[in-house]
Amino acid sequence: MSLWHKDPVPDLNEQIIWLTGASSGIGEALTKALADRCLHLYISARSRDKLETLAESASNITVLPADITDPESLQQAAEKIHATSGRLDTLIANAGTCEYVDALQLDPDLFRRVHETNFMGMVNTVAAAIPLLQRSRRGYIAGVSSSVTFLAMPRAQAYGSSKAAVTHFLEAMKADLMPVGIDVSVISPGFVRTPLTDVNDFPMPMLISPEQAAGAIIQGLQKRPWQIAFPKRFTFLLSLLGHLPAPLRHRVTSAMSRTREQETVRENHS
Repeated sequence: MSLWHKDPVPDLNEQIIWLTGASSGIGEALTKALADRCLHLYISARSRDKLETLAESASNITVLPADITDPESLQQAAEKIHATSGRLDTLIANAGTCEYVDALQLDPDLFRRVHETNFMGMVNTVAAAIPLLQRSRRGYIAGVSSSVTFLAMPRAQAYGSSKAAVTHFLEAMKADLMPVGIDVSVISPGFVRTPLTDVNDFPMPMLISPEQAAGAIIQGLQKRPWQIAFPKRFTFLLSLLGHLPAPLRHRVTSAMSRTREQETVRENHS
């Protein structure tokens, strides 16, 4: 028997959903996949034009331009949801960014940018949504982290640490929100073909499409597990490597490092 009574999870077609980072990549694919599956879909991103183009595909989509690094814009979006729907059933906090690090020339500003978007953006979004989720019979937060949190990877110091903070934040929120009937999941994708990964200059094993990612997320939304990780084989392998003894784990990850290569290039150009 559950420690706390919970109402049944409502079907997607009964839910009011708010999706951030909706204008491209996984968010765009989720918008297209969710539009005909939920009661109403609110979509947010910084680009109003892209959102409005997406909203043309369905009558139950409302455009709410917002910047997740700007708490005021998120609060304004939340107020519009309250005014038109009165509640929120599911928040999909998807917006984020990625920048890679040169370990020999650390740029603190890069870390600030990435953490401001990925971590504080998550905090800002959840803070705006909480009052609305409390008005749902069974509120739900699904926040996008990353499978990079399973294994500390070269060049991912800023991105990985921001996503590790997201995962910790969400798990702590799960502990505090469970007694009031709000569910929390962390979404941990592997490599997904998006505008962010299109600029990657390294192999991306088991790369999947945004549509495949959206399908995996929607399956998770209906079951609400703590961890929604995909693709399964890749995230299982990464998790397995992350549980190796530290000396073995560090040998694996250091073999992927480009630090020596980068230093050689700098020396040749000096």
